[in-house]
Amino acid sequence: MGWLDQVSDQVDTLTRARGLQESSRSAEAYRILSEVLATTDDRYARADALVQRLSAVVNLGRTAEYTRAIEEATTAVRDLAEPYPHGHLHALAALAAHHQGALDRCVMHLVRAARALGAVSDPDRDTAWGWHDLAMAYSYLSFHGYALGAIERARQLGLAAGIPAETFAAPGIRLRNAVALDHTGDSDGCLRVLRDIGSDLRQFLQAGQAGRLRPSSLAAYGYAAARQAALGDRLEVGTDAAPARLLGHGGDSARARDMRQLGGVCLAIAADRPIEAVSRLDTVQVSTETLGAAEPDRLRSIALGRAGEHVAAHRVDRRAFRLAAQRNDRLRDVYIDGIAARIDHEEMRREAARFEGEALTDPLTGLPNRRRLERHIAAVMAQGERVVIGVCDLDGFKAVNTYHGHHSGDLVLQRIAGVVNRVMRRDDFVARYGGDEFVVVLPGTDMAEAQEVARRIKSAVRTEDWESLVPGTPVGVSIGFAEVAATGTDLPDALSVAFETADREMLRAKTRPRAS
Repeated sequence: MGWLDQVSDQVDTLTRARGLQESSRSAEAYRILSEVLATTDDRYARADALVQRLSAVVNLGRTAEYTRAIEEATTAVRDLAEPYPHGHLHALAALAAHHQGALDRCVMHLVRAARALGAVSDPDRDTAWGWHDLAMAYSYLSFHGYALGAIERARQLGLAAGIPAETFAAPGIRLRNAVALDHTGDSDGCLRVLRDIGSDLRQFLQAGQAGRLRPSSLAAYGYAAARQAALGDRLEVGTDAAPARLLGHGGDSARARDMRQLGGVCLAIAADRPIEAVSRLDTVQVSTETLGAAEPDRLRSIALGRAGEHVAAHRVDRRAFRLAAQRNDRLRDVYIDGIAARIDHEEMRREAARFEGEALTDPLTGLPNRRRLERHIAAVMAQGERVVIGVCDLDGFKAVNTYHGHHSGDLVLQRIAGVVNRVMRRDDFVARYGGDEFVVVLPGTDMAEAQEVARRIKSAVRTEDWESLVPGTPVGVSIGFAEVAATGTDLPDALSVAFETADREMLRAKTRPRAS
């Protein structure tokens, strides 16, 4: 027996509200559900209406109403034995907590949602939608693997309940995965995923199934196509697959509105109007949660690059990368420090310990990563030592990836890590910051000594036998230094200032004439 079989009052109205939400008409659904709540005494109908109304509030982006909507729905389902309403409630509460920036609560709701939905003994179409909303929450939190698993569960349950597979196409999940790759420097990987999304849309169009796609899915397909064109692929115009046409869908979804605004920026870039794209970015107001906090800066970097403002583009690109890195660090902290402490489960504790080790080390080079780097600097400065940091950026690395492929690029990064480590002094510290950027930490050092370290690094890199590894593509390094000038509670701000200063010095080093 499915969930709605237990509801004895206003089932047709509740079913109609479901259909409206599936069609991205959440404002209408909200009004209908409020009428149900004003007229029903059936506890199952009331619980269903409150969970659905929470879904409408989240879809509409009414953040001021999130807390009350969650409290009311929680009170309504608390005493129900059926696991479905608990699972769907927690999936929606996870989305709300994520939009509020409460990542610890978000992850707690994710765990509870998955457990409750997995415990449904007779899953039906409502359970399928519960898994769909859980997949969305996973996706917004950047747990892309979990999101793909949850949406596949939704698709299978939906098929068994007579829901067409394309209803749960969920291109937004893969879209967020794609832009996350681009934010961390893997534009090729981003393009591969975007092209796959476009290929799926073309198959739906050729099979005449596009009309059964949800409006929010059409908007996501539109943004994927626009983003692909902004990265240099051909812009589709005048067809059903044209991003300008697809972006017009999405109904009253707050996330679809965000994609329409950023999609216009992408289309301006693709049409070789970068100044217009930058102007648009100066005026758009989008949630940082829709496509990640780094997306506007990444688009600004692409536009500035198209306009020939390469130094400015480089600076904005680094800011985008750091925003993405900060988000990943926050997620690791939530997982390691929050979940293991809140859920008394031995397997979870073992997973937390495993991820703690992974979170501190770059898997490609074996060097400490950004998170461990910041801990190290804080520890050194807590002892009262002065610290100079150096940002090392590879020259010629793009040519390595272009002409020899990413496998050779990985080999170059591994060798650079060994070369830099080899010339460091005993107490110096080397970390991979991300991409082709490394950071050295020089305790008890002044700027003159730092320049001597830079000379040793450049000399070692220059004399390395790159010709045998990547023939015809020489590799060099540009380095900029800055002193970290604070301790205690001021340290995060001081680190940010020092990195910006070191970045500027590194960029100046790139523009200086090279000795022959």
